[in-house]
Amino acid sequence: MKSKITDIKSALQPVKDGDTLMVGGFGLIGAPLSLIDELTKIDVKELTVVSNNVGEAGKGLGILLDQGKLKKAVGSYFTSNREVAKWYNAGKLELQLLPQGTLGEAIRAGGAGIGGFFTKTSVGTDLAEGKETKDIDGEEYVFEKALKSDVSLVRAHKADKLGNLVYYKTARNFNPMMATAGKYVVAEVDEIVEVGELNPEEIATQHIYVDKIVLAEQILTKEGVVQK
Repeated sequence: MKSKITDIKSALQPVKDGDTLMVGGFGLIGAPLSLIDELTKIDVKELTVVSNNVGEAGKGLGILLDQGKLKKAVGSYFTSNREVAKWYNAGKLELQLLPQGTLGEAIRAGGAGIGGFFTKTSVGTDLAEGKETKDIDGEEYVFEKALKSDVSLVRAHKADKLGNLVYYKTARNFNPMMATAGKYVVAEVDEIVEVGELNPEEIATQHIYVDKIVLAEQILTKEGVVQK
């Protein structure tokens, strides 16, 4: 079997202008910071990013925003980076705001081959405008389309050489779902171990979903983002 282990630059070669990227993380926790850092160095633009938030000001996905590489952001918590509002108000960034549970379910549905689903969340609010609604047992529901990506960038704690992934506590967040919903999936990890060393009960992402594995070069500490 061809090795999935590669360097960060090579792993991102398939990313092209106009791609939809799913990027794991809640704030900067569980975000693939090394992969994001490499994206800031390559010539790519008009990206749509599906992520809970657009990093923070000048950090993570926030750097890509500052570089003008993002066309659209799909997420649930944009106020962690106030620069998002500036780009949106200037007409330079499209936004699709989804309730956090709806965002997670839309990603999960995309990975499960489900085209969409009806939910009560957002009924009667601005977020439901223009969307299909349906009466189910006397209650109104809003239709939400599934989300999928051209490329998913995820952050895990460990990978074995096949690409099975385990995560570290809450850094898991959206990462396992995004790994199932991407056509091409890159996992950034702290450590790569031999096949058989991971506890099968702890594996949250099976190797069949992962195309490339890279070792993290940046980590998040109490002091901020630092080189590993």
